[in-house]
Amino acid sequence: MPGNLEIHTIETMPFAENTYLVRLPGAVTGVVIDPGLEPDRILDEIRLQRMEIVAILNTHGHGDHIGGNAALKEAFPDAPLIIGVGDAPLLVDSQANLSGPFGMPIQSPPADRLVRHGDVITLANLQFEVREIPGHSPGHVVYLYRSDPIIVFGGDVLFRGGIGRYDFPNSDGAALFSGIRQQLFTLPDDTIVYPGHGPPTEIGYEKRTNPFVGEMAQ
Repeated sequence: MPGNLEIHTIETMPFAENTYLVRLPGAVTGVVIDPGLEPDRILDEIRLQRMEIVAILNTHGHGDHIGGNAALKEAFPDAPLIIGVGDAPLLVDSQANLSGPFGMPIQSPPADRLVRHGDVITLANLQFEVREIPGHSPGHVVYLYRSDPIIVFGGDVLFRGGIGRYDFPNSDGAALFSGIRQQLFTLPDDTIVYPGHGPPTEIGYEKRTNPFVGEMAQ
């Protein structure tokens, strides 16, 4: 259990998106981060783990990361839906959240709470620091959990050996590159990043080897 967290990963299709269930060891309550396009599988895992979801966190508003919002809100109506202020409009706009162009238009319920860079939110006895790293989407945020090691739920910012796409409408490659270096690469090398796609990685490894933003790229 890295950083004294219990983390369950559900890879949802068709985009191999990572949905995370997070709680303290032994706790009943927890949060879901980026519920993807297979909500039945997510809900099955929640039931299997005997969890009570107290919040739904979105790192950003693209369709593959919000596709399960409606089902999770229906199952846990008192759980606030939380997203960065800059991506809130994407929840209810299938063109902006890119689900429409992919032929599967999605509209999420609107956000219950908006967060900004520097906010600290406490949910299920977990404290998350919000860092805004736009570029993949206009208001992308990551959720940082301070422990030993630090854990970051990073959405589509930094992957193992890659970074989020920045060729979408309203993307900004320069902002993404800058945000990774200023907001993530300044964290300790043993910081673990749980990304929106693919396996977890560590900041030190990406600083040394990432072909887009690592030392070799510079």
